[in-house]
Amino acid sequence: MDLASLTQTWTYPTKIHFSCGSSKKIGVFCEEAEILKPLVVVDQQLIKNNLINPIINSLITYKIPFELFAEFEENPTDESVSNGLKSFRKNNHDGLIAIGGGSTIDLAKAIAFMDAQSRPIFDFEDRFDWWRRANSKGIRRVIAIPTTAGTGSEVGRAAVIKDTKDLRKKLVFHPNMLPVIAILDAELTIGLPKQITAATGIDALVHNLESYLAPGYHPIADGVALEGLKLIKNNIEKAFQNGDNLNARCAMLVGSTMGAIAFQKGLGGIHALSHPIGSLLNSHHGLTNAILLRYVLAYNYTEVLEQLACIARYLNLEGGEPKSLVEWLINLLETLEMPNKLSSLGVDETHIPELTKMAINDQAAASNPRPLEASIVSSIYNDALQGKFKL
Repeated sequence: MDLASLTQTWTYPTKIHFSCGSSKKIGVFCEEAEILKPLVVVDQQLIKNNLINPIINSLITYKIPFELFAEFEENPTDESVSNGLKSFRKNNHDGLIAIGGGSTIDLAKAIAFMDAQSRPIFDFEDRFDWWRRANSKGIRRVIAIPTTAGTGSEVGRAAVIKDTKDLRKKLVFHPNMLPVIAILDAELTIGLPKQITAATGIDALVHNLESYLAPGYHPIADGVALEGLKLIKNNIEKAFQNGDNLNARCAMLVGSTMGAIAFQKGLGGIHALSHPIGSLLNSHHGLTNAILLRYVLAYNYTEVLEQLACIARYLNLEGGEPKSLVEWLINLLETLEMPNKLSSLGVDETHIPELTKMAINDQAAASNPRPLEASIVSSIYNDALQGKFKL
């Protein structure tokens, strides 16, 4: 590669506060972000289990007026964004606090972004330079507090929003969509069930893995991805087996954030094939990624041997070879009790044509190490449906 001929822009501007219990200081962070009247976008389940009470108490202590917005789907849609925007404008809010998983944070980011726009949300889908259509002035500030270690949306420049017209999940992008502050408080992840811990953890792993394997020159992202993979390797089983292991929870939360920092380099086929399944069947994103991981990796295998070997050596896997990494990944999925067939998500043969059509048009397909043509994608889906895996 002729480095002297490259022109790249690498951006990592979000301030990250990492500390157990730091979410209880949200009043301080609102002052820091100059947010005087936030709309708090929060998962309904967090309200029911009182997890957000210390955060709310901090806002009250600092005399910061706020409103809760929790009426939205697990996979937020363009209608969710519209409803949130109505609440935001009706009560004259000047910023947002997002508390929850990646979908909740994505929704808050989309509301903050759309408050400054006059065009429909999908006019800013992550295609070509569509983000340049946006009015970049007036995008509202967001403080993100993740309660799962998975998507890393707290440092992401995009939001995954489902289109209610064609049922596709679409990536809405703008460089200024980033939260101004991310609060990594691992205490908020202690209550996660084992299954969610596993699925979100694999999502974080896949972010780091796919970004490292993505073609292109981004040594900063590559370094972040490698260390993110190491953190996850050393802690995901600990967090799964003992959800009260705070050190493991801390490491997983950081590994998740690192995955999202890294994937500005690109993602790949796992995400490209996963997004359509989530759109059509509302499957859990991390769980879908977990099933597809081995099958997409098998297709890419010969193209990324050098990178796989590098990861294997960095993770100190026995043999330090590409197969060492693949074997470890498959063993990990089994340990985490992840299914290995798409049929477990309700996928059948009749879904494959539509899934294939959606996958080849997914933004993540463009940065897969090998071309993802329709016949290839259909074949991968069929293998994943039947559990046929071979390197």
